[in-house]
Amino acid sequence: MQRLVLLIASLILSSVVLAESFRVTDIRVEGLQRVSAGSVFAALPVRIGDFMDTVEIQEATRSLFATGYFADIQIGRDEGVLVITVKERPAISEIVLEGNKAIKTEDLMKGLRDNGLSEGQIFKRVTLEGLGQELQRQYVAQGRYSASVKTEVIDLPRNQVKLQITIDEGKVASIEHINLVGNNAFDDDELLDLFELKSTGWLSWITSDNKYAREKLTGDIERLESHYMDRGYLKFRMPSTQVSVSPDKESVYITVNIEEGEVFKIGKVELAGDPILPEEYIRMLVLVREGDTFSQVLMTTTSDYITKRLGNEGYTFAEVKGIPELNQETGLVDVTFFIDPGKRAYVRRVEFRGNTKTKDEVLRREMRQMEGASAKNTDIEYSKLKLERLGFFKEVQVETNEVPGTADLVDVEYTVEEQPSGSIGATVGYAQGTGLVLGGNIQQNNWLGTGKRVGISVNTSKYQQVYSFNYMDPYFTVDGVSRGFSVFYRATDFSQINVASYSTNTYGANLNFGYPISEVERLGFGIGYTNMYIKTGSRAVQEIRRSPNLIEGIDSNFITESDLQTLIDEVNAANTNPISGGAPALDFSSPIDEVVNTLNNPEGFIDANGDRFDSFPFTLSWAKSTLNRGQLATRGSSHNLSLEFSVPGSDMEFYKLRYSGQYFQPIYGDFTLRFRGDLGYADSYGKTSILPFFEHFYAGGFGSVRGFKRNTLGPRSTPAATYDVVGPYFGAQGPGVGAEDTDGDGSYDTFQGGYILCDQTRDVIYKQGADVCIQDKLRASVIGRDDLPFGGNVLIEGSVELLFPLPFIEDQRMLQTAFFVDTGNVFNTNCGFYQQNCFDVDPGKLSASYGIGLTWISGFGPLTFSLSRPFQYNPEDERETFQFSLGTAF
Repeated sequence: MQRLVLLIASLILSSVVLAESFRVTDIRVEGLQRVSAGSVFAALPVRIGDFMDTVEIQEATRSLFATGYFADIQIGRDEGVLVITVKERPAISEIVLEGNKAIKTEDLMKGLRDNGLSEGQIFKRVTLEGLGQELQRQYVAQGRYSASVKTEVIDLPRNQVKLQITIDEGKVASIEHINLVGNNAFDDDELLDLFELKSTGWLSWITSDNKYAREKLTGDIERLESHYMDRGYLKFRMPSTQVSVSPDKESVYITVNIEEGEVFKIGKVELAGDPILPEEYIRMLVLVREGDTFSQVLMTTTSDYITKRLGNEGYTFAEVKGIPELNQETGLVDVTFFIDPGKRAYVRRVEFRGNTKTKDEVLRREMRQMEGASAKNTDIEYSKLKLERLGFFKEVQVETNEVPGTADLVDVEYTVEEQPSGSIGATVGYAQGTGLVLGGNIQQNNWLGTGKRVGISVNTSKYQQVYSFNYMDPYFTVDGVSRGFSVFYRATDFSQINVASYSTNTYGANLNFGYPISEVERLGFGIGYTNMYIKTGSRAVQEIRRSPNLIEGIDSNFITESDLQTLIDEVNAANTNPISGGAPALDFSSPIDEVVNTLNNPEGFIDANGDRFDSFPFTLSWAKSTLNRGQLATRGSSHNLSLEFSVPGSDMEFYKLRYSGQYFQPIYGDFTLRFRGDLGYADSYGKTSILPFFEHFYAGGFGSVRGFKRNTLGPRSTPAATYDVVGPYFGAQGPGVGAEDTDGDGSYDTFQGGYILCDQTRDVIYKQGADVCIQDKLRASVIGRDDLPFGGNVLIEGSVELLFPLPFIEDQRMLQTAFFVDTGNVFNTNCGFYQQNCFDVDPGKLSASYGIGLTWISGFGPLTFSLSRPFQYNPEDERETFQFSLGTAF
């Protein structure tokens, strides 16, 4: 109204002052502050030299008001000069939102910007009032009937304003009752199960499904309609839907009126239009059949199938419509699929967006849809899947855009979101079972955005020091042949990670190639060289080194058991103190070597094969993967089968066959079942007497059977034993305790020992702290129950997981949570006589656990947690309820 009054006043004034036509010799604009004079002249329909009268003045005023920049405009004349005086609308200096929680501030600000209200823009009151009403409608659509939106304009100096928007969101009205009227074929419970909205129940405070929202009700009505249409109710209608609100605006009552109609069956099924493909091919995609009950979902699915099939032939813009027509004579529904293939489309360009790190060529080499070729839906979608499998991106999206001005060209645009694919710099981490990990490393699966894998590491932990370099180029050739190599040095003390006590120093190198045999399958070949030195001490277990062992630093002589007893009797009878003299010395003059060499104790691996090895391992592998993602997959499957064996003539001759696989089965929404299995078998051949113990399989811990300590399942080692020794003289408390000053220097000699030869035949009895005779030769005792896990040559593992999304977390792409049941164990087909927990393959000895696990691919590295409870286990299994692995890079 104000604008209209100003316009009329301006026209009246103009008609009085400028009733006569005159020629414009100049134009002067007054009152401008932020708006440029150029913007005024661009909107003004008058130029210098034009003649103006009342009509031109009115047109000029309307044109300037139409810009929206001005609250008032006055036009005057100073002889031949046209004088335009304006009053600018105020600019928005600040927008403040208060009270909003259900709708995010950034979403509200976006709505304001879309409607021309943002800081720095010209303020339009009518726009603000309309936006306030729209916000009110949005809250009502969410069931917040008591919501209110208050807008306030605060004037500021220099013709600026501050917009204060205060929101009282109120409460979401609860649904007290949903009433269905007119349904006869299906009862209320069956139909209401289709609804996302529910009436208030005892679980509503958790599920919030009783909170009314217009969008949810619209979806529920569509599902109700589809339910009837899919079951032949072609004339189904819902004449009305009423939503009633209680006076206090906190309760909602919904009534849905239904007209079911009758059930119809399908008559003829016809194809019309231009199918392009032979009719028999199209007919194979048709899901509706004559005589079946009419189903709308089968009709629309058939249309989708035919559309995709034509898209695979390059007809990207094909349209297929299923048209049901009621035949009044037969009472049947005839269905006609009208096919319009359009023109065959070709790809002009394939473009990439969002790859801030990864080079275009890395993405382009994964493309199966080529530029200049016919656009095929399968190739476009499969190219998207190939990008997702790289593991470099959180998400990949693809759009097919028509090229303006053409009817047969499209541009295919892939938009990716990068994610961490490695770490650079110093590394600090902690993992249960390996402890603190320190070192420097560069490990990148996408080195400098080239897609190559490069790793340089210097790492140390409580059990291992590693220096290594590895490199792999997945596209060594343009057709996808990969090549990689690695060199390494590794010093490991396995006693620190729940493995039988021994340590190794190893260095070597490997070269490998991979050959694609299909889009999802590869063959691998590898050859390497390894030099290994195994270190053991007197505590080495029987399976590694013959036990009992001689003790380092003890003279290799012995005394018989009967001579020792005779001397003990003499000392006891004479009550002689050897320190003050008079006690006979122990005679250790007989060498022990000739006695030890006659022992028949079983040999350990090192006794039979030595402790230094040069070997040349060769690897053959086959891999197939249809997983949807490179990390945290949720769809597809993967299979890996490998055979590793040392080349004949190596110091160690053995082979290892291993299979690992996983399969994902979606069950509902974001819920997925994951099945995993690992099987392994290994053995020696040729001159190597038994499978090298350092090539054993182990089980337990992450990636294996959770709920059990790392590597603790399966066979245990046989505890080591040493031969007993005694001192060379009788001491004050008996044999082997004291010493004598034999050289007259005033001090007692250093203790020297010897071994005791047994006189009687006795069985071997391994018992904690007991002295025994072994094979009628020497007396020995067990030096501790050092029966640590030793592994075996047969591995069996499996698990079932239910993957589910975490509530209240919007972005689930870097998280994976699961309920799991794990089972597995390690067996040995050649168990030692004294080995504990060692069994041949026996399903009844499989250990098992259940629990919940979480993996998060964070910017600091992967974090993995599990909380589990073993429910089937063997006596020697070591259980562990909480397990985690944490790594961080900086």
